Amino acid sequence: MRILCVNPPNLSIGSRRAGEHLPPLGLLAVAGPLIDAGHEVKLLDADIDNMRPDRVAAEVARRNPDAILLGHSGSTSAQPFIEEITKAVREKNPEIRTIVGGVFPTFHWRDILARNPHIDHVVCGEGEAACLGLVAALESGRPLEGCPGVAFRAGGRPVCTPPAPPIENLDDYRVAWELMESYDYTAWGRYRGAVVQFSRGCPYSCAYCGQRLFWKKWRHRDPSRFAGELAMLHRKYGVRVVNFADENIAPNPKVWRELLDALIGEGMDMMMFGAVRADHIVRDADILPLYKKAGFTRLLVGIEHSDKSVLKRLNKQGDVDKDREAIRLLRKNDILMSATFLIAFGDETLGGYYRFWRTLLSYDADLVQFCFATPHRWTPFYQEVRKSKIILTDLRFWDYRHQILANQTLPAWLVCLYVKFIEITMHARPKSLFRLFFLRDRKKRLAMRWYVRIGGRSWFAEIFQFFFTTKLEREGVTAEEFWGDAETSPGG
Repeated sequence: MRILCVNPPNLSIGSRRAGEHLPPLGLLAVAGPLIDAGHEVKLLDADIDNMRPDRVAAEVARRNPDAILLGHSGSTSAQPFIEEITKAVREKNPEIRTIVGGVFPTFHWRDILARNPHIDHVVCGEGEAACLGLVAALESGRPLEGCPGVAFRAGGRPVCTPPAPPIENLDDYRVAWELMESYDYTAWGRYRGAVVQFSRGCPYSCAYCGQRLFWKKWRHRDPSRFAGELAMLHRKYGVRVVNFADENIAPNPKVWRELLDALIGEGMDMMMFGAVRADHIVRDADILPLYKKAGFTRLLVGIEHSDKSVLKRLNKQGDVDKDREAIRLLRKNDILMSATFLIAFGDETLGGYYRFWRTLLSYDADLVQFCFATPHRWTPFYQEVRKSKIILTDLRFWDYRHQILANQTLPAWLVCLYVKFIEITMHARPKSLFRLFFLRDRKKRLAMRWYVRIGGRSWFAEIFQFFFTTKLEREGVTAEEFWGDAETSPGG
């Protein structure tokens, strides 16, 4: 079959303001096995050029594939664009089959098929094997009931086959890196960039995260083969910046050490960015120089909150003392730390925000990222807040950068201004400015300056967007009224 992978545009301000994009790993991962099975697969990246749905549909019609595959790393916020694109494609050429996948479609397959007659199939869960089975069945005319992890319509009603089992050996399927040659994917100031994935899943069960349900269990690739693949990206495609898409890259200390040694052995001049837990950094205090030697310039550490009661509520299993120690250790080893924090649960007060701000100042992290609590239906957190009001029902803004839950005592405009105040004071304080200009390590300095530059642009844009373009619900609906029952199983 002739298949066109379509990466839809996304409204995320950070993505737009950066002026740089990384390749759509999910689509490339699904494309690799399809190419190896003999199918003709191409990539249309509509996100990199911010193409309107009608332009995307016109380009799809011009290429005239048998089917299009759509997915996006910003799964929820991209879904409205996916629905617009597939509708426009169907109007231009009703013979083209439309297939969507990702985290949001996995848990909302029934809703998507019920309200979008222009979407034919939904791939639930991991896409490599499921897409192979679906495309083979479509090509041969076999019934879809025998394809695990696929949702479709039968008798006019949405149905879904039982979930496919997790892929045991991630090295069984290759990523179609050759598809990114047509686009200029860069990061951190026009360096050639790529997104990679060494492992899938996470052994922890934080209440706000649904990745455990999606990936089922933590698995990893062979460290040596993976390091060799990165070396290929570096030498063949000129990749200098690598973003690890892993939810948790280092839960297994033995495997993690093997990966670090393998990366060092390849001798690559690369800048890497990945997510590591604070307690794992403290655990690895004696081998942190290997992090640096392997190429890890910046690490994302999900601290989430400074209040122990909130951490317990989130089932974070974090520790404030270890968080502080992780910050100290990374700075000692010249590795930049981006600390993420969750905010806007709906019950904060001005006094609570003030105490939170003072604690963040004492942490003295290099960079700080705030994520707004978002009640996705497939997370345990949704069960807790299902009776809470939500003030933003436009899914295009469900990107963790916009307030979703209504605050019980504070108006949304005040929450916005307070969060923006915390952000600007964290990154404009004397210590932060000194590091911005006088860090000894060149790569670390480059990463910090890039992040602050993009963050500054987004800071102004997000304030403007909140006050002049975002439409908030005056009365608000409950999360339960908006989403309905919780969904904890992908398909079936």
